[in-house]
Amino acid sequence: MANLTGGERARYVQGMFARIARRYDLMNRLMTAGQDVSWRREVIRRAALPPRGRLLDLGAGTGDLAGEALRQMSGVLAVAADFTLAMMFVGKERSSPRLEWVAADALVLPFPDECFDAVVSGFLLRNVSDLPTALQEQRRVLKPGGRMVALDTTLPPQNLFTPLIDLHLHTIIPAMGRLIAGDAEAYRYLPASTEKFLSAEGLAVRMQAAGFREVGFRRRMFGTVAIHWGNK
Repeated sequence: MANLTGGERARYVQGMFARIARRYDLMNRLMTAGQDVSWRREVIRRAALPPRGRLLDLGAGTGDLAGEALRQMSGVLAVAADFTLAMMFVGKERSSPRLEWVAADALVLPFPDECFDAVVSGFLLRNVSDLPTALQEQRRVLKPGGRMVALDTTLPPQNLFTPLIDLHLHTIIPAMGRLIAGDAEAYRYLPASTEKFLSAEGLAVRMQAAGFREVGFRRRMFGTVAIHWGNK
């Protein structure tokens, strides 16, 4: 699963999210004890959009981040883009009619250069098959001075909570996935992809290598989640 690369990885991820689309939001609430709602609020605050700015929610899934932007700033033009149509269909049923939906691959974005004031993502980066290209594409579509903000899981430093975190990732989450989403495999992928992904510090280095300036991050939920940001 998490060891797959290239097109094989992309097809696996696309199929997995299509299977769990209708239970995806509920599972996020349960797995994080509702904290993901506050993380998304923070992502949009850190995006620092101008009053009538243009936002791209990339790997949008059901459009939670774009929807949060519309709640925080009524004049924002928000675009939700994802390559899993099933997720977007679920999102369209629930979202504001003001939200624009676009089918898009994070590695080849169908947008011109310098057209967004901010690009945000939630749990996207660890799933892409080519992280440098995904980061470069986000930077390409940002206006000069625009900001990228990413929310994703990360492997926490070893500490007193490590045994409890391992229990949650490897036992509780797959069990919840089986009972609630009917798909334990998809929720075994979560800890596997987290453990294969970069540390929070490592992702910050990759963002700098892609050309982002003033890169920073904050850990959340005992270090298992991080919010990263950087400016073009």
